Amino acid sequence: MFKAKVIFIGPNESGKTVLANFLSDTADVGGEYRPTQGVRILEFESQAEGSHDNDKCDVELWDCSGDFKLETCWPAIIKDSSGVVIIFNPNVPSHLKEIETWYSMFISSQSLQESQCLLIAHHKPGSAVEDGRLPLASHLGRLPLIHSNLEEEPEDVKQAFCKYLGSVVKTMSESREREEMSIIT
Repeated sequence: MFKAKVIFIGPNESGKTVLANFLSDTADVGGEYRPTQGVRILEFESQAEGSHDNDKCDVELWDCSGDFKLETCWPAIIKDSSGVVIIFNPNVPSHLKEIETWYSMFISSQSLQESQCLLIAHHKPGSAVEDGRLPLASHLGRLPLIHSNLEEEPEDVKQAFCKYLGSVVKTMSESREREEMSIIT
């Protein structure tokens, strides 16, 4: 069984913790806003849809604070990660600009493949959900994007995450196979 370390990052108050709790089946999906202090690590088992035999996958989900004062900790957080999910609120214009910083710090600096990355436009309860195109920078436009609304379509969010996990596991498996072949030859 594969073990995937997935990092949840993004601006403050974008919904990272709510999504992390929901996807890991941890209680306390709603409630008042409490900023994450540093990082929370959630461990759970999930289906990795589309991977070899749709295997189960052990997920180590790192729910990271969106506070830039913790920037010195980011290299330790990103170390040995299998995937990065940038979560933002599409109704907050500053988030659209800020996710470019998260992209450069966590994705381009690590040379992650697009299949290891995911953008989640998280819609807060009561906000309008528009699945239309977002004004994203061109390099962000190449990443897979899902809109999440836990009030309206919670199972769609879970299914999209399982599909993302499947592509992460597939990338990890291919990388492992290449590594093994280079040792043999």
